Amino acid sequence: MRKKDQLKTITPELIRQYSIYLQEQEKSTATIEKYIHDLTALYKYLEGQELTKTALLRWKGHLTEDYAPSSINTMLAAMNGLLDFCGLAALKVKPLKIQRSLFSDGEKELTREEYIRLIRAAEQDGSERLSLVIQTICATGIRVSELQFITAEAIQSGRAEISNKGKHRTIFLPGKLCRLLKKYLKKEKRTTGAVFVTRTGKPLNRSNIWRDMKALCESADVEPEKVFPHNLRHLFARTYYTLEKDLSRLADILGHSNVNTTRIYTMESGTVHARQMERIGLIIT
Repeated sequence: MRKKDQLKTITPELIRQYSIYLQEQEKSTATIEKYIHDLTALYKYLEGQELTKTALLRWKGHLTEDYAPSSINTMLAAMNGLLDFCGLAALKVKPLKIQRSLFSDGEKELTREEYIRLIRAAEQDGSERLSLVIQTICATGIRVSELQFITAEAIQSGRAEISNKGKHRTIFLPGKLCRLLKKYLKKEKRTTGAVFVTRTGKPLNRSNIWRDMKALCESADVEPEKVFPHNLRHLFARTYYTLEKDLSRLADILGHSNVNTTRIYTMESGTVHARQMERIGLIIT
């Protein structure tokens, strides 16, 4: 860890040291990559100038010109984490205050009908693997980074053991999904390991899946901003909550430590809420 009197500005070497520290803290690969990306942006902004509270506040103001408040706060979190690492907590900058929305943005949420069109588009394109990837994420609610835990062994037992962010949970796999994946593995002539792999045998990563899903947008007639793996997780959460109304259980399934995070996933759109208000029928005259 750097000492206060040794640190004048942010350098690539300091970012590298911090990334090693994050690995030792068992942060996820995605989190580490995001922090490195954001801290590199800060490094380029500072251009070697001294690390001061004034300079960091200027960066915060600079971010408001190009980023949404939620994105700014994740970038500030990366910066504040680095400052803690360096023993410079006094320089930390407060995140933006964001009023929690009561409703989700219906224009950004993937609908069940659009989800079905994506699957059909993948099948028509001859991409059975992509069709099954989409269905596996949406039918289980897993993170795209957790797809590697869907293995041949998990399919045989009907449950996947997920280890992520220092936590462990068991995900039950629907029988219909298991049957589809067994057929897929039989065609692939594989009996062990991750179900979804690249040509070299490595588990598919986020960028592979993101790129392939985006390629389906036009033929599936779905807006590109709706098509990304995490939206499949949101669709699972909304569908599950509609059936069960059990927020605590859903939090366990999704691997959330805080049920308030899960509540965000289950927010209905303003349009749905308006329809419900119309159905209440309490206007008499």
